[in-house]
Amino acid sequence: MSEARSKDRLDPALLKLAGILVVGGLAPLLDTTIVNVALDGLSRQLDSTVTTVQWVSTGYLLAFAMSIPATGWAADRFGAKRVWMWSLALFMVTSAAAGAAWNIESLIVIRVLQGIAGGFMQPVLQIMLVRSAGPRRLGRILTVVTLAAVVAPILGPVLGGLIVSNTSWRWIFYVNVPLCLIALLLAWRHLPAQEARTGKRLDVVGIALLSPALAGVVYGLTEVGRYGGFGRAQAIVPLIGGLVLLTAFLLYSLRRRDAVLDVRLFRVRSFSMSAVLLFLAGFSLYGAILLLPLYYQQVRGDTALTAGLLLAPQGLGALLTRWAGGLTDRIGAKPIIVSGMLLALLGTLAYTQVGTDTNEWYLGIALVVRGAGLGAATVAIVTGAYVDLTQDDIPNATTVIRIMQQLGGSFGTAALVVILEHATSGSEPGDRAAGFGTTFWWVTGFSVLALVPALLLPSRRTGPPAEKAAASGTGGRPVPKK
Repeated sequence: MSEARSKDRLDPALLKLAGILVVGGLAPLLDTTIVNVALDGLSRQLDSTVTTVQWVSTGYLLAFAMSIPATGWAADRFGAKRVWMWSLALFMVTSAAAGAAWNIESLIVIRVLQGIAGGFMQPVLQIMLVRSAGPRRLGRILTVVTLAAVVAPILGPVLGGLIVSNTSWRWIFYVNVPLCLIALLLAWRHLPAQEARTGKRLDVVGIALLSPALAGVVYGLTEVGRYGGFGRAQAIVPLIGGLVLLTAFLLYSLRRRDAVLDVRLFRVRSFSMSAVLLFLAGFSLYGAILLLPLYYQQVRGDTALTAGLLLAPQGLGALLTRWAGGLTDRIGAKPIIVSGMLLALLGTLAYTQVGTDTNEWYLGIALVVRGAGLGAATVAIVTGAYVDLTQDDIPNATTVIRIMQQLGGSFGTAALVVILEHATSGSEPGDRAAGFGTTFWWVTGFSVLALVPALLLPSRRTGPPAEKAAASGTGGRPVPKK
């Protein structure tokens, strides 16, 4: 019994690993939201049109999405630590180069390179943590990273607003350099080596289908959000093209065991339901992160910095759920996910009734409740995705998880922008407030929809993956749950 408790304890080496990885992982997490705050200023200072400047953000997102499919293969082929350090170094160098950009064209090219680095960093970080933690400590250690991922998009606008208000736009990129440098030195000195596990060749055909598929879908949805609908060819053509390529990849991968992504993982019920939940989180988490600052700025007339500060209670709520990971390890993911989602629903309902002068304390308390629910649910969802998988499945599973999060965020943001556009009947603050209230009802509806896959999750896993593999004779792959 004491030996089992010892294996379950979060030892100092594991906590150190998590801390080092989070330091580096914060850079790409903060980067996107910081840059979004500064786009208007970039347009003026670089003497460029708003449409062109949007590619500073769009180019990064497309490169980020296209990089994700190769991350699992790269971690296995070259070793996760090596891929992490090279990606971190590239992110640092491109951050410095972006800050020194001499015109808008050079900045866009550099941001594409930065997006490639960011696309590798997040999945590889997760692969290293999941492999090191093992199934019994997974929830507690993932709490550290997952809560950082929930809090960073909220803190980003605050930091971006401070930078834009008080210094040059170049510091929105330079700010990444010391963070990356510290993370790189810590990784070099203290990260344990995670050697290559397989000599599997890169699935070139799979990459050629999947990477442009993700780029097409993400770009199409970005254009949908920009123009407020699906009526323009700039949105619908890449979106349809991306979906066609994605379908072609799914058909291709079902016939190949060495495909860049093993879609057979979806036969494991805990993984497939968690993946669906992560996609739907794009509507309740990422989409709402877009709506909240817009409400404060467009309806109440607050500055970007003030709006960012008013969103801080949601980050506080997420930080209050540090217990969620440990409880998930003990009782399973399902009850934590369902409870967290119901709590998030309760916090969101307050925003369905917003007006032009709704009490800020009332809205702040609602954000604490919403943040606590989302923080607990997100930790448990990510943990639940891995509990029935083997060590060999982790790179593939992590790549799928990141793809589902990326697509869910893009779909959620685009859908809610379109809904807000159609729900707002006039230009007066009262009309806009009513439009935001209607849109938050849609967020509530999407959150209710997400309860369906949450309730379909297995109540508990039946044992460690290695034990199940040995018992089933499947050679390391878990028996699919019916």
